[in-house]
Amino acid sequence: MTTAETPLAGRPILLRGGTVLTMDDRHTIVDNGDVLIVDDQIVAVGQALEVPENTQVIDATGGIVMPGMIDTHRHMWQTAMRAYGADWTLTQYFVWYYLEHGKTFRPEDIHAGNLTSAWESLEAGVTTTVDWSHGLQSVDHAEAAADALRAVPGRFVLAYGNIQAGPWEWTADPAVRSFLERMRDDSKLGLQLAFDVTGDPAFPEKAAFEVARELGLGVTTHAGVWGATNDNGIKLMHENDFMTPQNIYVHAATLTTDSYQRIAATGGSISVSTESEQSAGQGYPPTWQVRRHNIPVSLSMDTSVWWSGDLFSSMRTTLGADRAREHLEAHMKGATVTHSHLRAEHVVDWATRGGAKALGRDDLGSVEPGKKADVILIKNDASPVSFPLINPYGQVAFQSQRGDVHTVIVDGRVVKHDGQLVGCDLTAVRREVESTVDYLRSTLGEEAWRSGMNPELPKGEVLDNPYQYTDYKSDSTREARGTIFGDK
Repeated sequence: MTTAETPLAGRPILLRGGTVLTMDDRHTIVDNGDVLIVDDQIVAVGQALEVPENTQVIDATGGIVMPGMIDTHRHMWQTAMRAYGADWTLTQYFVWYYLEHGKTFRPEDIHAGNLTSAWESLEAGVTTTVDWSHGLQSVDHAEAAADALRAVPGRFVLAYGNIQAGPWEWTADPAVRSFLERMRDDSKLGLQLAFDVTGDPAFPEKAAFEVARELGLGVTTHAGVWGATNDNGIKLMHENDFMTPQNIYVHAATLTTDSYQRIAATGGSISVSTESEQSAGQGYPPTWQVRRHNIPVSLSMDTSVWWSGDLFSSMRTTLGADRAREHLEAHMKGATVTHSHLRAEHVVDWATRGGAKALGRDDLGSVEPGKKADVILIKNDASPVSFPLINPYGQVAFQSQRGDVHTVIVDGRVVKHDGQLVGCDLTAVRREVESTVDYLRSTLGEEAWRSGMNPELPKGEVLDNPYQYTDYKSDSTREARGTIFGDK
């Protein structure tokens, strides 16, 4: 076959001649390596593999074969508003979704966001995504979310949440309980509960934790978010015996050593959304602290209402934030960092194995015989950035983009090949999203829609400069300065 042909279902697949990042326990790299997939499993990894006669070959020469990436925290329902909140702070996000307009979303709007986001994940090489679905105001909304995820050939975990009610309220709803019980047996989707713990001494969230325990579900929670959740919530969870290895603590950016120690001692993991934390204000991306406590880390992108929808950006920004903090801490002490602690290899691990560990999926996250066939090929022969391939971890973390994802295989099924999604009707997806945007825009009104997207720019201060090469206080310059800084 040629590389332009999409491999047919039901036949073995061989990825031939690539640099294989196995992400096994030893992080073995196989140069000029082959990966053989039969049905839904990886059956062999090595060089010059002998394969069944009817095997379909994908030429991986010059490319990188690695596990599919895993995103442990993505508000997929918000994707229909892609880039709307590009200039928001966390406060503006809370006001828009939690207080003013989140309740406006209909079930079909949840469906549109999830459908778009699910395809977006696969297109970028993310084979498993946790849908942190806190827009589920009713079971109809939840059914719409699940239906959209089932319609896309990736792996998804529905993390059920509802920001319009307390978790002790919606988990007590018989209709919600019935939905959760049905979802537990869904062979297509995973299931979690998604809610936050405010730190209220009365601990009203206890009832929701009890439902999670009764149903055998993990809890994913926004922890350590400046002004919203803090150490008190962690302490309440710990003292009431609700901290388990299934728990995923998202952000965890403003916690103290005591909270990190409690998370480490109870086997939980932290989902870091660096693009989000460094821009919105949850707190400084915490990997520089988390590393000291040996807490497992996974990566996530949070929401496309703000940021990119791929984990390449997550890896890149996580490395940058961690190293910047390490340098800053050293400089404050008059010292110099000569060797970086966080390496490209580490963030690639977090984007693959880290996510698998967080979800309790030891059958995912690495390219090894016996593992599920969730594999991606990064290859772009048309790009000068694709060569030379010297440091494959550095290539993935710093050089690769979603457009370089050549092939994506989920559960042995090719869902993207030669740079194109397979079986995706983007025209239909676009129609759904445009319908949601039209509805939201007309419901809010043009003024509210525009003001929400363009928050007022705060006044800034421009310091006087004693080195005056131009008359910087002239009317024209002052006017320009006021336009830029709101300082007329």
